[in-house]
Amino acid sequence: MFIFICLCSWSLTGVFVADAVKSESVTEGESVSLNSSFTQIHRDEEIDWKFGDFLIAKVKKNKESKFYGENAEGRFRDRLKLDHQTGSLTIINSRTTDSGLYTVSSIRTDMTINTINLTVYARLPVPDISRDCSSSSSSSSSSSCSLVCSAVNVSHVTLSWFKGNSSFSSISASDLSISLSLPLEVEYQDKNTYSCVINNPIRNQTRHLNITELCHTCAAGITIYSLQPFIVSTLYQGVSSLIIGLISAAGSLLIVAVVGIFCICRKTHQEVQSGEEITYADPTFYKRKAQKSRAQEEEDVVYAGVVMRH
Repeated sequence: MFIFICLCSWSLTGVFVADAVKSESVTEGESVSLNSSFTQIHRDEEIDWKFGDFLIAKVKKNKESKFYGENAEGRFRDRLKLDHQTGSLTIINSRTTDSGLYTVSSIRTDMTINTINLTVYARLPVPDISRDCSSSSSSSSSSSCSLVCSAVNVSHVTLSWFKGNSSFSSISASDLSISLSLPLEVEYQDKNTYSCVINNPIRNQTRHLNITELCHTCAAGITIYSLQPFIVSTLYQGVSSLIIGLISAAGSLLIVAVVGIFCICRKTHQEVQSGEEITYADPTFYKRKAQKSRAQEEEDVVYAGVVMRH
């Protein structure tokens, strides 16, 4: 047993054999160095770096290193550097797609020397704070101002409202790229210090709230927003009344027309029915003889003599 331990110690001189997965985190665009756990590579030593199941680099002592970026679907091409003394691997200009498990193995001993879980986080945007006057206008308190803090296209982050140094409201994003928004309602005269913070496990970005600037603008806009429902309601009522009036007028005209047509048809029908009961007689005309004038009559008179006796 002692001899076996000695042999193992001799064969692994300068090597630290890891018994657990190590974690490394970096922000997208930065370079990250992955430790091989070798203090120095032996002359006859050869080590391999793998990303998942893809061989991406091979190191030999005092010999030219070889890269196999194309074996990992070309994602590491021209972005890898190797330390020929320690065998450490450096990834330049890291990308979120570089996240995953990296293993370094000794070919001579056929042992995995180190396993590293690398997480590359996307760059954090500075959160945006904006007013929400539509919510403020409908708020039960006319002295309050509604705000919203938002961040778009983010993943693996938490968005939080801070009052002073204490967080009192937060929302988180999963591994999917989504948009986050977090509301806040404050009084116009609130003198507390508020800030919106977005963070991941290694970075954070902060936006401080200026209540005077944002809420003053929101307060000025309340009048307009509060009048909007009244204006819309008034216009709606006016248009509705006009439409109802037109429909009523058209309906009245239609009724009058129908009644008129009905009366005309009824009258015609009655006349036709009454005509069927009349019996017509053929007239006979007699020509009267013209009377002679008085002068004519006098010409035809015959006078007789009259004897007067006393």
